[in-house]
Amino acid sequence: MNIFKGAYTALITPMNPDGSVDFDGFRKNVKFQLEEGIDGLVPLGTTAETPTLDEKPGSEEDKLIQIVFEEVRAFEKTSGKKIPVILGAGSNNTKDAVAYCERAKKAGADAALVVTPYYNKPSKEGIFRHFEAVSKVGIPIIVYNIAGRTGLNIPTDLLVRIAELPNIAGVKEASGSVAQMMEVIGQVKAKHPDFAVMSGDDGLTLPLIACGGDGIISVASNMIPALMHELADAALKGDFVKAREINYRLAPFFKAEFCDGNPSSIKYAMAYKKMPSGPCRLPLVEVTDAAKAQIEKAIKDCNL
Repeated sequence: MNIFKGAYTALITPMNPDGSVDFDGFRKNVKFQLEEGIDGLVPLGTTAETPTLDEKPGSEEDKLIQIVFEEVRAFEKTSGKKIPVILGAGSNNTKDAVAYCERAKKAGADAALVVTPYYNKPSKEGIFRHFEAVSKVGIPIIVYNIAGRTGLNIPTDLLVRIAELPNIAGVKEASGSVAQMMEVIGQVKAKHPDFAVMSGDDGLTLPLIACGGDGIISVASNMIPALMHELADAALKGDFVKAREINYRLAPFFKAEFCDGNPSSIKYAMAYKKMPSGPCRLPLVEVTDAAKAQIEKAIKDCNL
């Protein structure tokens, strides 16, 4: 059974003004997500600025993982609702990716999110063997395909092959191509009905679900989890009148949330709404004044 459906939040890591992690703010954000009805959480992904976080034992990353599971388990106990956690586990070093997947398994995550190896530019066979290695850890793996960040697209014929490996549970499809998403649904999900196909782009949530996909791993939902849940839920239930209404209302914000990079843009939006966010760590910097104006206008125009 595919439990990976609906709107999942790619959580930011809020920072204090001095650049240290705001753990209290992170806990507040997680509580907000759960209270607002989000379907799942994705800590330590790209939006979390994970490459800049300390990962030694007892580190920033360990503390963030601990907070997520404390809050999720407490919420599940009182609500009776299951909240899947997909823990970021990507690296361009296969050995490290395996270790991150082992960490996710030990923490009790429902899946590990593993990005295409970046910078190295491996061949198709190299990409396959990377995912073969992490698949052996014994935790469900969500493949993260985002050529804009990694420099490599996972073509559908390769994903077909990867999907045959044990424990490959789905894909976060951020190629930006609806045509490729449809190929994945038609060639992979059709053969493996429980294979989750999640959008990696808020603006493509509606078309992806309309084509037979399962939901969104969202950046926008850091600020608007209830609306992103409503959008995905309406589309999954076939209520496309409601889904279109929400989608078009949010369209300006979907554009603004990436207008000067991620997560710098969504962090500014959250700060504008008085939510824990704070600065980014270098090499990311604060958004420009023009971006601030665009983000503020989108928030007002979308009535957020």
